[in-house]
Amino acid sequence: MAATTVMRRGAISVIDYRCDVGVDAEPFVELHSGFDVAYVRKGSFGYCARGESFELVAGSILVGHPGDEYVCTHDHGCGDECLSFQLSPELVETIGDRREIWRTGRVPPLPELMVLGELAQAAVEGRSDVGLDEVGMLFASRFVEVVSGRKRNPPEARARDRRRAVEAALWMDAHSHEPIDLEHAAREVGLGAFHFLRLFARVLGVTPHQYVVRSRLRHAARLLAGDARSITDVAFDVGFGDLSNFVRTFHRAAGISPRRFRQAAKGDRAIFRDRLAAFAITAPLPTVRAS
Repeated sequence: MAATTVMRRGAISVIDYRCDVGVDAEPFVELHSGFDVAYVRKGSFGYCARGESFELVAGSILVGHPGDEYVCTHDHGCGDECLSFQLSPELVETIGDRREIWRTGRVPPLPELMVLGELAQAAVEGRSDVGLDEVGMLFASRFVEVVSGRKRNPPEARARDRRRAVEAALWMDAHSHEPIDLEHAAREVGLGAFHFLRLFARVLGVTPHQYVVRSRLRHAARLLAGDARSITDVAFDVGFGDLSNFVRTFHRAAGISPRRFRQAAKGDRAIFRDRLAAFAITAPLPTVRAS
C-alpha cells in the first residue's frame, strides 16, 4: 500500500492511501495508532475489527480508534483509495468526547459526509480554496454529529468573540504574504483551532483559509494593476507557493488570467467588453409585464 502524507499539523494530519492488493493477497493484522476517519473515494475492501466485519465501498467512512487491531480484506474487488484524517486526542475531545463513537468501525455512504469527503479531495488537488485542515475538522465534526444523532448548534458569538474574529482577520491580512495555517491563526487570538474555525466562519462568513487566499488575491490584483514586477514575482510576493496555483486561483476568482487582468488595468477595454457581452448572452432576460 502506498501512503502519502498530504498535510501534517499538530491537531490533524491527512494521508492519501492507495492500495492495489488483489483477492489472492493474504490479509494481515494492522493497528490503529490514533483516531482516524477515512473517506473511501474509490474501490472496495472488507474491514474486520473487534469481532465485527464490514464491507466498505466508495463513499463509506472507515473509523479507527487508537490501539484497535484490524484486518483489511479484498475478497470482492481489487484495490481502493482512501483519504484519511488522523486526529489528535485533544481535537477529538473538543469535537466530541464520547469515545464509543470512535469504535463505530464503519459509516455507510451518506450524502452529508460524502460531499465533505469530495470537498476534501478537491482541496488536496487544489480545486478549492477551503483549507484541508479546515475541511478535515468539519468532516470529523459532522461524522460525530451523524453517529451520535445530535447536531450541536454553535452558541451566539459574544462581543469578545466577535472582536477576536476581527482581530484575527486584521492580523491575517497583514501577514497574508507569509505561511499561515489554521492553528497559527488560532494561537494569535488564544483559541483552539476547531473553536476558532467555527467562530471565524460564523462571525465573518468565510473560513480562515478562504480569507487568507482572498486577501492574497486582493493584494495581487493591486500589484498587477499598478506595479511593473513580473506575474511570477507578484505570485510569490503575495504568498502563493507556486505560479500555477496562483494563476489557477486568480482565474477562478476573476474569470480572467492575471496577464489579461493586467492588460485590462492598463486600458485594454476590449477585455471588459468581452466579459460584459458574455454576461449579457448568458443572463436571463427581464420579464416584461403587460400594462
